[in-house]
Amino acid sequence: MIYFDYSATTPIDPRVLELMTEVHANAIGNPSSVHRFGQKARSTVERARRQISSAVGCDPTEIIFTGSGSEANNLVLRNLLYGEKQHVVLSSIEHPSIYNTVKELEPLGITNTVVDVDGAGRVNPDEVLNAIQEETGLVSIMMVNNEVGTVEPIADMANECKNRNIPFHSDGVQALGKIPLDVKELGVTSMSFSAHKLYGPQGVGVLYLSGGEELHPLIAGGSQENGRRAGTENVAGISGFGLAAELAAIEVQSEMERLSHLRESFTSIIKENRPEVIINGHPSATVPGVVSLSIPGISAEKLVMKLDMDGFAVSAGAACASGSPKPSPVLKAIGLSNELNRQTIRISFGRFTTTEEVDSLVNTLLEYIPLSEAEMAV
Repeated sequence: MIYFDYSATTPIDPRVLELMTEVHANAIGNPSSVHRFGQKARSTVERARRQISSAVGCDPTEIIFTGSGSEANNLVLRNLLYGEKQHVVLSSIEHPSIYNTVKELEPLGITNTVVDVDGAGRVNPDEVLNAIQEETGLVSIMMVNNEVGTVEPIADMANECKNRNIPFHSDGVQALGKIPLDVKELGVTSMSFSAHKLYGPQGVGVLYLSGGEELHPLIAGGSQENGRRAGTENVAGISGFGLAAELAAIEVQSEMERLSHLRESFTSIIKENRPEVIINGHPSATVPGVVSLSIPGISAEKLVMKLDMDGFAVSAGAACASGSPKPSPVLKAIGLSNELNRQTIRISFGRFTTTEEVDSLVNTLLEYIPLSEAEMAV
């Protein structure tokens, strides 16, 4: 079985797994305890905090550990309830942990403006900034889209928001490890990350929060994370996140180049042999490991099942929406019809993807694409 669903989750890197196994075996203390065992666990957590802060370009005190990227997004958005300004600006292609949370906050008095994207999935910075109102307390635009891979012009918007004294949040879950990233250069107030998107463990997230910003905890309890996120820290998971972030920062440039070659090879063969296939997303402002294909006449669900039976794991859209009968809001936002929406698959490459595997997948796809939906039945 060959894995082509890196955007949903990445396989854990063997180096990360080795470290976590060691931590599980030896770091038995509670990081809040003052005895030797507790302090060893605390040291492990703080080392990871330094590794992550170095990878994203901030101070270790600005890193808050959470249970997921979705929790980190919720932590920022739900803090609107405590502020005087209760309006948020977001894009039409945000992750459900942003979009659905904003909708859930509407009955509680949080208003919103959703800014459309173009056909490549990119926002116009001027339209985002023009959507800001007197009551705007937050602008939230994701950095990399999880379905089509488009990279948003975050710095243009974030730095202008900083000039206007308006907090700017960005969902960076699909960005860390895929493109060079420096939160200070971007100018964001906050940014969310997730370990399992960069070859770390599932169930560990991070919120970068610029120093001096107030934050009411989403989870009340003890004083962990300087009172910003209660609950005993997942020491082994956090250690894995730290090493995964360090490795990703070291390898990001070479990995971008390698994956760009794989993507170019894959898409050029598709374009040459099946010109009717639509490649979604921006032609240049994109992460190299994501390819979204709309294949007229073929059900994405059936194609995914057929490929699975032949030993290839791909997805019909985002993992968080798989199985949903509704069309993808992201694909709808970039202008795809409901029919094309349901004929779109996402293929995502990563650290362990080989040239031979990509060649095998594209050759299999070329065999399937001429088939009718009836012939595709499994």
